[in-house]
Amino acid sequence: MLRRSLPANLRPSPAPLSRPTRHARSLTSQQPSQQQQQQPSPRQEQPPPPHQTWLTRTIQQSPVAKKAFLTLAGLLGYGTAKQYAGRRAYNIYSDFCITRPDDEATFWKEECHLPPTFQSWFTVTNLHVWLLTVRLRSLPPPHGQNFVQGLIDHFFLDVEDRVRAVLQPVSPDSRAPPQNLAPYTRRTTFYQIANSKLNKRARGRAPESLVTRQMKIFKEQWAGMGMSFDLGLVRSDAELAAAVWRNLLGARGARGIAYSDPSIDPSQPYFRRTVNLFGGEVEKLSKIEKKGGLEAEERRDDGSGVHDFPPSEVDKYVAYPETMATVVEYVRRELVRLEGIPDEVFLGKGEIGTEKHGLESVKFGPVKQSDSLVASFRLQQLQQ
Repeated sequence: MLRRSLPANLRPSPAPLSRPTRHARSLTSQQPSQQQQQQPSPRQEQPPPPHQTWLTRTIQQSPVAKKAFLTLAGLLGYGTAKQYAGRRAYNIYSDFCITRPDDEATFWKEECHLPPTFQSWFTVTNLHVWLLTVRLRSLPPPHGQNFVQGLIDHFFLDVEDRVRAVLQPVSPDSRAPPQNLAPYTRRTTFYQIANSKLNKRARGRAPESLVTRQMKIFKEQWAGMGMSFDLGLVRSDAELAAAVWRNLLGARGARGIAYSDPSIDPSQPYFRRTVNLFGGEVEKLSKIEKKGGLEAEERRDDGSGVHDFPPSEVDKYVAYPETMATVVEYVRRELVRLEGIPDEVFLGKGEIGTEKHGLESVKFGPVKQSDSLVASFRLQQLQQ
């Protein structure tokens, strides 16, 4: 099913099967309208079609050969429910998850102030993987576990490919094989790889130890974000908004908002970021203390692009409550919509060659809508 398998210590396990979507109707009590206007999405850059081998052309041109090939594939186990779920989960992931950062790039970059980095792409994609995971959990066993595991496997295979591309960028003019230049799924314009146009010659692979370390960090982020959103889903909108603030808004302002202070030298640039002492990115606390303590670590620029707003930009915090409410409403609305999709749409026909059929209704809607509660609140404020 998969091109390669994740190491046992890095392979995430699916969450226990349940149906938490019953708690989804909180901020959005009404069902989404059938005639909601979809915001136009920017045109996605599609990867070139893969080269077809003589075997593929022969099977497509001959019904007899196609029937014999599908029969053989079924005998080899490619038609089992688990294999079919894995391939169908790939289409769900590649068509509806990884496109979301680019579809809503303006919102994520300008309103959430996420920098155009791979970390931001991972965070936004992870949010939509979680949304689908919540729905797939409720599928009847063993389909729920098969689909959730397949979705997560494809997510981390894609992440691993992109991590290698970031750590070892290669120019399109490189003499490396074409398959080494494309990611596991498709390219994105949400983030740019530094120095990708400078490396004309393909060098050796990125160090495996560095790739493994980064994959462990992303596994921790995937697990932590999933747990925090699960907790917010079943508790309250306030808890869910806190999860949005920590994961999507960089926990900006956690140590307070820094206003202009005449006693501080204006020539000294202000910088402060939130440090997670329980994550995999930060060194042990003892090492941090040797380098000046937590305060010094907070003022060290780690190059992530996510940090508190300086005194000259504190007005950006004013929009944070509305931004958090917008994302919370989007999450609730999409979970209600996904809950209304019949199980049969996700399960498919179970036949080889139909893994992509009938998934159009799974497509996510826009984050911001003109008839949303947040939009109505804003309109009432303007009319006062």
